Amino acid sequence: MNRPDPNSADQSANNDDDAVWLDLVARLEATQSSLVDDEDKDESTGTVSSGAGRVFADFDPLGLQVPTDPVAGNAPAEKELDGRTPGPRDFEVDDDDDGAFVPEDPPSLAGTEPLTMLAWLGAVGGPLALLFTAMFWRTAPLAAVMGIVAAFIASVVYLIMRLPREKNEDDDGARI
Repeated sequence: MNRPDPNSADQSANNDDDAVWLDLVARLEATQSSLVDDEDKDESTGTVSSGAGRVFADFDPLGLQVPTDPVAGNAPAEKELDGRTPGPRDFEVDDDDDGAFVPEDPPSLAGTEPLTMLAWLGAVGGPLALLFTAMFWRTAPLAAVMGIVAAFIASVVYLIMRLPREKNEDDDGARI
């Protein structure tokens, strides 16, 4: 690639950049002055008063700001919360819990069938035992590893066999 040397005597490329930059700044200043109202401009100096920031402050796409009265310049009389106007989340919630749903307590694990509890321990504990064996007992005999795998497989098969064979057509799964 043929790039110009930045240290060379030919600075015409930089002059073009400066001209483009000045043109861009001039267009931006012209755009800003057209957005400012005549009442915000000081006629004698041509400068813009503090109301110039109003262009962005008036931007409210969600309609969250309280509209001001253009004649009086005041916001409508509303209840203020800590020095601010109320918003969409400032509302009172009724504490009427008469018809609220309260789920029933889950059944106790003490009443579970012992073989089912043992199968769940084997199904969950088998992979965990293999993980801990691989991390902490690297020289574990093959018989111990195969015993853990066999206990896991037997537990999962037992839990699958305990599933209902037929779907109850009267039960759609919803409980009231």
